[in-house]
Amino acid sequence: MAAVYEEVPFSEFLHRPAAAADRLERVRALRLRRRDAGDLALTRADQLERDAVVIDFTARLLAGLVRSEPTDVVRRVLGEALPWVAFLPEEDVDQLLSELITVAQGAASLENLSPIAVLLAQWRHTAEIHADPVLLEMISREPSGDLGPVPTPDIPR
Repeated sequence: MAAVYEEVPFSEFLHRPAAAADRLERVRALRLRRRDAGDLALTRADQLERDAVVIDFTARLLAGLVRSEPTDVVRRVLGEALPWVAFLPEEDVDQLLSELITVAQGAASLENLSPIAVLLAQWRHTAEIHADPVLLEMISREPSGDLGPVPTPDIPR
């Protein structure tokens, strides 16, 4: 199987962009390493469009499965895809599924996966808390849960 991506120093890309672009015939993307900033990715536009089609299909398939399949089947598959779900209370798993469908469909329509990544990270952190009895006790200790609205900070102008 061919590599998914190759790493290329950003400076090499700047000095020989045609050579770097030719490498996209062998790999899906180039990871452009930068010293003082986050790495960039270079991919062909047709690859990006195909990825968007798959993402949209997957979001719609997930939504359809959750609406039509018995909950226990969807929960089992969710547990295989996200093993940390085992630490969530049952009502939280229902909420995760509901939010995942909504966010996945919205993210697919925007062609932006960031909201899905954020949602999964948030739920993973919630599972981490439930998996650690000491941490769960600390967080659920009085005053109970929500400490109320946070005031808007004063921003100097």
